[in-house]
Amino acid sequence: MKTIPRYEIVLYWSEADDAFIAEVPELAGCKADGSTYEEAVANARVVISDWIETAEAIGRPIPEPRGKLMFA
Repeated sequence: MKTIPRYEIVLYWSEADDAFIAEVPELAGCKADGSTYEEAVANARVVISDWIETAEAIGRPIPEPRGKLMFA
């Protein structure tokens, strides 16, 4: 089984979307949503895999996870 790289996920509530949003800052445009924290993170894991698969298919560079990028 292929492991998913450990990218930082920024999770927040969006009133406009009425959902939790999970953004992956290191992967441009990579974000997911869900009605719970858990669902948003699970959906983000799927989107990270899809993002990487697509990048590989089109020859786009895939950044290495750098760990904690943002501070609250």
